[in-house]
Amino acid sequence: MAKDRSQRVGVYVDVANIARNGGYGMRFDILREFACRENGEALRLNAYVAYDEDRAKTDHDYRDRTFNFHSTLRDFGYKVIEKTVAWYVDETGNRFGKANADLDMAVDAILQSENLDKVLLATGDGDFVQVVRALQNKGCRVETVAFQNVSSNLKREVDSYVSGYLIPNLLPVLQTESGEGKKPWGDVGARVRGICYTFNHTKCFGFMRYLKKIAPGLWIIDTRLAESPYGTAFVHESALDPKIDVRVLPSRDFIFEFDLSQGEKGVLATNVTRVYPKTVEFVEAKAAPAAPVAT
Repeated sequence: MAKDRSQRVGVYVDVANIARNGGYGMRFDILREFACRENGEALRLNAYVAYDEDRAKTDHDYRDRTFNFHSTLRDFGYKVIEKTVAWYVDETGNRFGKANADLDMAVDAILQSENLDKVLLATGDGDFVQVVRALQNKGCRVETVAFQNVSSNLKREVDSYVSGYLIPNLLPVLQTESGEGKKPWGDVGARVRGICYTFNHTKCFGFMRYLKKIAPGLWIIDTRLAESPYGTAFVHESALDPKIDVRVLPSRDFIFEFDLSQGEKGVLATNVTRVYPKTVEFVEAKAAPAAPVAT
């Protein structure tokens, strides 16, 4: 009988893409933990970062902060690949910088995939669709983690897309005036993020689903099963921020942040605010015109 071995994992992070699209302050140690949640061993951890050499010569605060950030990434086991910012002047005379890491990240992921079972791409860039296909054709499972402005084509192409907002502790949560948010993520008294997966508009209540902890079995969404890593919280319309239009519920596209409180019959979601998207325009569905009747 073949000896069991760890799942070989590669993590590739476009740091600039993540930071400018809702993921500023992301914890790279938590990202590593999430990628390796299924008996995984991180063989490759690549973080692609932009570095402005010209700015570093005069802005010592920028230089020191960047150095400390890169050192922290290395402490977590990441290889830091610096892309030096190149400066250009456009036809109108405006100076702009570019430090595109897409090509380096794509080539590295494909070449290094020969020794990997799973690849996690931390980016929302739709240019990686072809990279995903290439990795899958090599036998790799491909996952994506991102926050905002995520390509819909990329979401459809990968084997699994998980919003970074929903991963416990990947981004900090806000502490409410009631003091909620002090407890560990997933415990009663904590503040978490999740989605509203069902809502009864007649009775004005629904249920939130949230990931209680980083664990295998993300596909086990039935929280009645002991092995499910998810939790469910009852939510009444009165617990929602007034800015939330209940007509959009239920939806997988909206991410909410809420406190977990203990009710008489179970866990309640209170102090519910919308995290993503920030603004929503509700478009009421119109009935399709009747098809012409043949005579």
